[in-house]
Amino acid sequence: MLASRPAAAGEDQPGSDERPQKADVLVVSEGEHEGQVIEPQDLKPGGPPVRAWPKDPKTSVIRNGSRLNEVLVVMIDPAELDDETRARSADGIVAYSVICSHAGCPVTGWLKGAEGDNDVLKCFCHNSEFDPRQSAQVVFGPAPRRLAALPLATTGGSLTVAATFVGKVGGQQGG
Repeated sequence: MLASRPAAAGEDQPGSDERPQKADVLVVSEGEHEGQVIEPQDLKPGGPPVRAWPKDPKTSVIRNGSRLNEVLVVMIDPAELDDETRARSADGIVAYSVICSHAGCPVTGWLKGAEGDNDVLKCFCHNSEFDPRQSAQVVFGPAPRRLAALPLATTGGSLTVAATFVGKVGGQQGG
């Protein structure tokens, strides 16, 4: 006899597949802190990134109905960010789509880049690397464009979404 599985929070709830909305809070997407609201002090300066989902603060619906909504959140010294990236950050905290712009694999690495001395976001599927200090521009590998950025703000001590994604989320389409 199979045991029934309890429905996960947000599963099949209206709004769970909607894109991140302005004022959504960010919550941890995996591990022992899954579902907890991310506050700036929860992040370690210089990384590693934390995987997160947007959550509607009014309905408490976690927008985890589409993998395109998951982001990587990382704290970097604001002095290291270029002007464009700094404008989208919340005091040096930046968020980028977890979906690689090459083939749509998840970006899971945080390590020293093939070029330079800084840590980069890395997709191990085809070795694309992205610099989170420069709007997640491609610095190595076959990815055709940077990762989509999710502008952030801080509201009441929590990280919140300041605007919709900047750039296309997801991998390139096959032809």
